[in-house]
Amino acid sequence: MALHILDNSFVCLGISPATMKKIGVNLECSMTQDKNTAVATVEQVKRYFAYWFQVGKPVILPVGDRRLLPNPVVIGDRYSEMFEACWAELLQPKNQDAYLEGTNHTLKELLSDRWDILSCARCTMPVPIDTIGLDIGCPCSDLSGWPNVNLPIPHCPDNPRNQLDRINQRLQDRLANLN
Repeated sequence: MALHILDNSFVCLGISPATMKKIGVNLECSMTQDKNTAVATVEQVKRYFAYWFQVGKPVILPVGDRRLLPNPVVIGDRYSEMFEACWAELLQPKNQDAYLEGTNHTLKELLSDRWDILSCARCTMPVPIDTIGLDIGCPCSDLSGWPNVNLPIPHCPDNPRNQLDRINQRLQDRLANLN
């Protein structure tokens, strides 16, 4: 495991859920709907960074002028320790102005109720969408040779047992509906 440190040092500071609530970070992992307007959850923003890290896009931390690019991001069915440490660092209040290289959407903005994370029509990667329709763009626009169908598609960890349990549940639901 390695964390690519670009420009400065990386300090891993753990953040408890209680501290995250104190600094106003929403810990809900479900989609919130408000009159046809979806907003990005903390989990969706985390996935957004995870996907882009996998194709080499670092996050820029203006405080201290640092760039972070954890590698690997996913190990088996979970995020790597390096990615989790990077994510914890991003959630520090001093880093709320952090943004993905090639974009101008800060972490604070992405976690606000103005943004949603959807798939890019060009490359299917997660992209922030302004829910009031004023700002649309994908970080893939400055990646030469992307999308690259010869490379594995970036992904988030998924436990195969959980997938099988979901499939099993859907099949049981269908059987129950037939009876």
